[in-house]
Amino acid sequence: MAELLSDPDIDTALTDLPHWRRAGDTLTRTVESASFPAAITLVDQVAEVAESMNHHPDIDIRWRKVTYSLSTHSAGGITQSDLELARRIDELAASA
Repeated sequence: MAELLSDPDIDTALTDLPHWRRAGDTLTRTVESASFPAAITLVDQVAEVAESMNHHPDIDIRWRKVTYSLSTHSAGGITQSDLELARRIDELAASA
């Protein structure tokens, strides 16, 4: 099972992930795309990365705005896997 990160570890990691916010045991980020199809394209790209990592975000799609929520449910909170997926989502969003 993945190891939960401590609060100080999470706070430190978030300094390098400025688009992400902590909401309890979850990291969240909302990305606004230029159009609905562009938002769906990004979701598709995130889905491919998530599948390759075997770590899947909760995704809420609202027209051009997509909110990604990351938490390692089996561990009951935020783990290194969530931070890694957040970084990958940031890379994809930046190139979208």
